Amino acid sequence: MKAIRVDAPGGPEAMRLADVPDLQPRDGEALVRIEAAGVNFIDVYHRSGAYVLPFPLVPGQEGAGTVVAVGGGVSEVAVGDRLAFASGSGTYAELASVPAARLVRVPQGVSTKQAAAAMLQGMTAHYLATSTYALKPGDTCLVHAAAGGVGLLLSQIAKLRGARVIGTVSSEEKAQLAREAGAETILYTKEDFAAAVRRMTGDAGVQVVYDGVGRDTFERSLDSLAVRGTMALFGQASGAAPPIDPQILNRKGSLYLTRPTIVHYTRTREELLARSGDVLGWIAAGKLKVRIRELPLSEAAEAHRLLESRRTAGKLLLIPGI
Repeated sequence: MKAIRVDAPGGPEAMRLADVPDLQPRDGEALVRIEAAGVNFIDVYHRSGAYVLPFPLVPGQEGAGTVVAVGGGVSEVAVGDRLAFASGSGTYAELASVPAARLVRVPQGVSTKQAAAAMLQGMTAHYLATSTYALKPGDTCLVHAAAGGVGLLLSQIAKLRGARVIGTVSSEEKAQLAREAGAETILYTKEDFAAAVRRMTGDAGVQVVYDGVGRDTFERSLDSLAVRGTMALFGQASGAAPPIDPQILNRKGSLYLTRPTIVHYTRTREELLARSGDVLGWIAAGKLKVRIRELPLSEAAEAHRLLESRRTAGKLLLIPGI
């Protein structure tokens, strides 16, 4: 089968399309023919060695496709099922063997590509808005990278929950996309976003900041919070946030700081099915829109360059066979 192989940690150029042995599902796994693989920042961390994995490796954790074989003891899915997942491995390939308990069925009204685009980022947006800080009517949230994959979904979910959304973006083109998702926008390239937030909230600040950027935004995000506000640092696209003295949280208003990850919000199959069911259900009902850009599997390096440059809007997918 064709797959993207990385022999040693490096830049995007470390990824190459190669022929690798076909897979067979082990006990408890299902073999999925990948129709679309999601591209996420965690794939960059794996490729670069920032998160340590054994090499050589095939990147990718997210995808969707059709089950072509199952291993022993599998009862959750069957051959022919159309499925999606966010916590597999080796999805930059034509085939991936995935624990059956981590697979969810794609409902009618949702395309395979929509499902691949929504699983990781959609469930991330879901847990942030419903669990990490459960938004309610009257709340105001600040969403960084509001035109990105998570940002567009998070803004829409926040609006579904009755919250006001303020989003940071880098360009007027991205501002238009964020506004379509329900956000009021700040061009952080032209003004201090923390000062803008204070102005837009009558100096009250926001109840929660959803920050997947990290180093470049962290300190000013704290300055954007209301008293007893919550800083949800869920990523580090610009690099790791600096160490912090807990007294700073006191001085800035008895703030809460959390560093969540999706693994801890989909620990059981029941929670996985509940979150994915909401996200895919909203897509099927037309309440949640997914913006997708497709690239051939062979252009995985370009996909990573686009992601790392923060020049993307919405979700990047790699498509085998084109």
